[in-house]
Amino acid sequence: MSREITIALDAMSGDHGPQVVVRAAIAALERNRDLALILVGREEALLAAMKARNVSPSERLRIHHAAQIVEMDELPSQAMRMKKDSSMRVAIDLVKSGQAGACVSAGNTGALMATARFVLKMLPGIDRPAICTTLPGLHGATRVLDLGANVDSKAEHLLEFAIMGSALASAADDLPRPRVGLLNIGAEEMKGNDQVREAAQLLAGSELNYAGFVEGADIYLGDVDVVVCDGFVGNVALKSSEGVASMIRELIREEFMRNPITRLAGLIALPVLHRLRRRIDPRRYNGASLLGLSGIVIKSHGGADVLAFGRAIDVAALEVTKDVPKLICRQVEATLAKREAV
Repeated sequence: MSREITIALDAMSGDHGPQVVVRAAIAALERNRDLALILVGREEALLAAMKARNVSPSERLRIHHAAQIVEMDELPSQAMRMKKDSSMRVAIDLVKSGQAGACVSAGNTGALMATARFVLKMLPGIDRPAICTTLPGLHGATRVLDLGANVDSKAEHLLEFAIMGSALASAADDLPRPRVGLLNIGAEEMKGNDQVREAAQLLAGSELNYAGFVEGADIYLGDVDVVVCDGFVGNVALKSSEGVASMIRELIREEFMRNPITRLAGLIALPVLHRLRRRIDPRRYNGASLLGLSGIVIKSHGGADVLAFGRAIDVAALEVTKDVPKLICRQVEATLAKREAV
């Protein structure tokens, strides 16, 4: 018999709040019969959103009242000090107390990271948390981290990110030995700054399946499963990729709408375009993992719709099932043991 998975949802977060979170929660419960969800937020607003969908609180869909909301532009320090009864903080507290196995929030990234780190603490052997997400690639999905939690990482931190990313890929993607690449300005050994070259030596001497340096294009075109980088670099790479994807979509639309002949061509190509859009749809890759914490926290995009937020719930459920924090601890222990034996 499957073990029930309970996930706390920061239902007041993001651009759409309860209207999206409640609908995504209902759909997630229909997909996964072993799932239970806790809607955290203002009870009146949550009841109204549930009533609009003709559902009521139940054993699998509960409400946990929280009076405050962390705003998207609020300083993390202010949120931690002044918003102890926020839907974000209470959802994380439920993970800390064991009432939930994971938290999902579409709220302020800085506040979420700071609050989660303060409440849940770091795993043994991990100094810095990292934000990891999945990006579509030509040969399958690629997990990339860090995407912005740290902007001044040392070589040791890049090793930690690689350990965490490898453990996540192994569990979530059923890969016994995920291939790990280190993002650099070139694949040659002499390329990169001191930080990256030192990290390469640490990775080569670890238990990980290190594949060497990779370039930005390899995130989408290469054959590695995990790409590791500094948070500053990773965030720039992610936002640049999102911009290019949006530009290409708009250019394709403009070209097909140029004249009656191109419109006809667009109608003929519609099935192919639909399949392409589905393969690269960012909503289907929503749900970034805040790795390194002693509990599971998933960050959803602030503008997530029902499909996207539902994907973040699925990511959280999978990580609870696989017990990703424990797998990370095991990988850290194996790496430290190898280094001590040398």
